[in-house]
Amino acid sequence: MKLDVDALRYLSKEDFRVLTAVEMGMRNHEIVPAELVDRIAGLKHGGTFKVLKNLLKHKLVHHDSSKYDGYRLTYLGYDFLAIKALVNRGVFASVGRQIGVGKESDIFEVATEDGTVLAMKLHRLGRTSFRAVKSKRDYLLHRRSYNWLYLSRLAALKEYAFMKALGEHGFPVPSAVDYNRHCVVMSLVQGYPLVQVKQLENPGDAFETIIGLVVRLAEHGLIHCDFNEFNIMIDDNENLTMIDFPQMVSVSHRNAQMYFDRDIECIFKFFQKRFHLSLQDDRVEHGDVGSDVEDDGRPSFSSIEKSAGSLDKELAASGFTRRNQEEIEKVHF
Repeated sequence: MKLDVDALRYLSKEDFRVLTAVEMGMRNHEIVPAELVDRIAGLKHGGTFKVLKNLLKHKLVHHDSSKYDGYRLTYLGYDFLAIKALVNRGVFASVGRQIGVGKESDIFEVATEDGTVLAMKLHRLGRTSFRAVKSKRDYLLHRRSYNWLYLSRLAALKEYAFMKALGEHGFPVPSAVDYNRHCVVMSLVQGYPLVQVKQLENPGDAFETIIGLVVRLAEHGLIHCDFNEFNIMIDDNENLTMIDFPQMVSVSHRNAQMYFDRDIECIFKFFQKRFHLSLQDDRVEHGDVGSDVEDDGRPSFSSIEKSAGSLDKELAASGFTRRNQEEIEKVHF
């Protein structure tokens, strides 16, 4: 569903009050009974039901009468709640054009009062590929309902926490600005996804930098798990920036080596195919990043000095807990 922020200016205080009431009701209900929405919103003289009609018109809520008369938030309704909260906090003042779309997120430009342009990422778990999770994951079979909005909020919290911690440890990541619900605001990265780049002045240097980042992450106790040409930005000076962190896991994860090797393999394959880099002859100087290499030049996960849990304090300070990690891993892995 397309984000149309123009509708925001026409929504009243009562509209947001009822929208928030539906959100609160969804903590315990997949479909929130209309009477409960009315009770939480507390509007007089049947005002809640008039407002619900308006919210339905703007597709901010979905009406379901299959079992009883009830409502749930749509992603658009969740978008509006998050954007309203961030605007009220003064994080940004306006929403601009869409600059990115993925299977799990939409990215927009936003601007502050002084004109600074930032990036706003709206997580949308369950939109495409993850719809199959309900039939594939055993742990979901024992639950009556599954709230994709809640999981999207966890994904945003995790991305904000990891971005903040990695930035403080000197990794090339966007600057984490703020988050609310499923929305993360960060600095706008100048450049292009590596997948769009057809030619580089120094492909060998870029390759070494990227492989070095994978190893450095492991040394700090983390595996990216989706480190590929789609999640690496590069600018005109061939400076690199890592993006997209919701799937990151600890090096103590039971499948950490497999995810590490997969990240490395993705980078090797991409540079061999796109830039015709002869990687077996031109081995990366891995001594600089603190790891041994395999016979084919790939870093060895077992030889990296890993400090599992080294970022725990930073992540906990941002609000992302071990329990949150376990919940979101059930969806990604």
